[in-house]
Amino acid sequence: MAKPVIITCAVTGGIHTPTMSPHLPITPQEIATASIEAAEAGASIIHLHARDPETGKPDPRPETFMEFLPVIKQSTDAVVNVSTGGGLGMTIDERLAAATTASPEMASLNMGSINFGLFPLLDKYSDADWKHDWEKPFLEMTKDFIFPNTFASIEYVLKNLGEEHGTKFEFECYDLGHLYNLAYFVDKGLIKPPFFIQMIFGIMGGMGADPDNLQHVHNTAQKLFGDDYEWSVLAAGRHQMPFATQSAILGGNIRVGLEDSLYIGPKKLATSNAEQVLKIRSIIENLGLTVATPDEARERLALKGGDMVKF
Repeated sequence: MAKPVIITCAVTGGIHTPTMSPHLPITPQEIATASIEAAEAGASIIHLHARDPETGKPDPRPETFMEFLPVIKQSTDAVVNVSTGGGLGMTIDERLAAATTASPEMASLNMGSINFGLFPLLDKYSDADWKHDWEKPFLEMTKDFIFPNTFASIEYVLKNLGEEHGTKFEFECYDLGHLYNLAYFVDKGLIKPPFFIQMIFGIMGGMGADPDNLQHVHNTAQKLFGDDYEWSVLAAGRHQMPFATQSAILGGNIRVGLEDSLYIGPKKLATSNAEQVLKIRSIIENLGLTVATPDEARERLALKGGDMVKF
């Protein structure tokens, strides 16, 4: 029988800006509420970033995370996943600060450097549209920006968060080469199975959202890792639901959330993260599949348990 599908929900991220949607969670209370609602809708893993509650700018400060992490833990059994991607332009220590403070069950870890281009989003807005002064320059700078994830920084995170805290990772792979980077660390013994690969499509600078790419990346992962891993798929923007559906059909897991797409349908903004979770859950169940519980996700990913975190 097919394994239950693990749904991850990335509730706010560090990509979209407040001008782009009134439904993007910004404050700690909004992030906590969005996370709890997503878990109630069927997400077993909640992927988290923080934002400055006044401006909505990505915020690496552990104290901001600590305003919502305990609320989520007290209100749901979902696995809490703290991003180490942070926001574009942050140092590796800034990106790691919240996770090493919170010692979560899971954290994300980008497996290679990429040109991370958000600047095409500028074409959708005029100068008068922006709610905050930081938004337009933030998008503009990505035309000449490399999101750095070197072998040294990846090893730094694996040792300082993985080995020191027992945190396991959502290994984010934006390109085929990132799988081979992951294989290098597996061969070195710094990553042990079962591990969780998030295959990412549709970010400018990474793999295009072509179904053939998904099939090829999945086939490559099978050759490299055999049965030692779990895999999941996210796709940006309008590709979110089709790619999530394809992943479920192929036996994979899925990620949705307002970090990855602000929409629920063509030209229709999602009003909440839970709305996206409910939509993909309906698709999964109509395919004759089931949705994994948080405890099923913990068992399959060999997580340390919610009682071992520091929040």
